[in-house]
Amino acid sequence: MTTVAVVAALQLVLVGVAVAPRLSAYVRGDEYRMRVAPVDPVDPFRGAYVALSYPDLRPDEGRSGNLPEEGTTFVPLERDGDYWVAAGYEVERPAEGPYLACDSDGWDLSCGIESWFTSQADARRLQAAVIDGAVATVRVDDRGNAVIVDLSPEGG
Repeated sequence: MTTVAVVAALQLVLVGVAVAPRLSAYVRGDEYRMRVAPVDPVDPFRGAYVALSYPDLRPDEGRSGNLPEEGTTFVPLERDGDYWVAAGYEVERPAEGPYLACDSDGWDLSCGIESWFTSQADARRLQAAVIDGAVATVRVDDRGNAVIVDLSPEGG
């Protein structure tokens, strides 16, 4: 009987470890609004699913630094009007200010906020909203873990 209890406890610990970063962002994170663009508005195999990109988090001539080749990349955030944008790319965790903890492959970033799942009833409305311009409200905790809490039309 104790073996079953140990196995059950171990499974609960593994589930906790898997969801801890996102749960931390939900519970302890602050909200930041970021512009989004569609990658694949709705995936018929996964239901009401919207894949998003964040143009203001990608490298361009106005942002300092290049993406590191591979590994964890920290993206400090700075306010630009009503939205938050990347202020650069760092391999060391920033000492202050909001930032995202992302994975870089040297070409693209994955910050854990690239997918938005919704009900079938909202799928068509959100698809049009994202194509016409949308804003994601993202909660970010003090370790850079992030989770999307809302997706709305830009200016809405």
